[in-house]
Amino acid sequence: MAQEYDIVIIGAGPAGLAAGLYAARARRKTIVLERNVTGGQIALTSVVENYPGFPEGVNGFDLAQAMQQQAEKYGMEMGYGDVTAIEPKDGRHLVSTSDGEYLAKAVIITGGADYNRLNVPGEERLTGRGVSYCATCDAAFFKDQEVAVVGGGDAAIDEGLFVTRYASKAYVIHRRDQLRAGKILQERAFANPKMEFVWNAVVTEVLGEEAVTGVRLRNLVTGDESTLPVGAIFIFIGLHPNSDYLKGLLRMDEGGHIYVTDWMETDVPGILAAGDIRVNSSRQVVSAAGDGATAAIKADHYITDHFKE
Repeated sequence: MAQEYDIVIIGAGPAGLAAGLYAARARRKTIVLERNVTGGQIALTSVVENYPGFPEGVNGFDLAQAMQQQAEKYGMEMGYGDVTAIEPKDGRHLVSTSDGEYLAKAVIITGGADYNRLNVPGEERLTGRGVSYCATCDAAFFKDQEVAVVGGGDAAIDEGLFVTRYASKAYVIHRRDQLRAGKILQERAFANPKMEFVWNAVVTEVLGEEAVTGVRLRNLVTGDESTLPVGAIFIFIGLHPNSDYLKGLLRMDEGGHIYVTDWMETDVPGILAAGDIRVNSSRQVVSAAGDGATAAIKADHYITDHFKE
């Protein structure tokens, strides 16, 4: 039998935890469902420097734990499992997960996004054996080794800088001839003697049998191929929203981001979406938290308007 809640929130990143805080403080019976670790992407970030109130920065995992504890103080519950479907039932929404079912008056989707893959030979087979999407998780395993970092945005450079705390050298492989990361991160990267840049190049294969031993590269300008011996490859080439299970239910763009109103409402009454999973998100912790708060306020209003108290 499905467990009944006023509000079910899918995803325990900053948007979900902020929504949980506001929903619980509104005295709505609320549960946040998470399939992995509380905090989402920020839980894997060594230092969050741009969240207001922390002039020296804050560890991402610690920030996520504090958000969870604050929301739980007001009665928010946590549940774990992979959400597989949402469907209407008796004027409410039935949320199916790998660990059971939940019946909600309102649902807030804050499932965030997952890291994109290179989709090259060797990548999947060697994931966890030198192929990584989280430098703060795995960099310490490659102390005094040469490694590769793929990407040119904020995540790639931020995580690449973290890698240099352990690695003897980090080759930053980028398909363009200049970085897309913010200027402050670029300045730090170019000033770091352990960072070497490989421009106009893509990885075509990850090499190794039991562990990563190198990567095969192709220069996009000349077409030349080469091999770079490294002990690990850290991949940061963007994100894709966790919205596959919502296809056919909600209106989304071609990339799978959900269309919402200014109040985070989807085209299905009683279902809201917030954070990185929505269209035109700025993909920042502070804006995700704001989205979550907005969604929870609107969900509270929706329940008041559509259900007898």
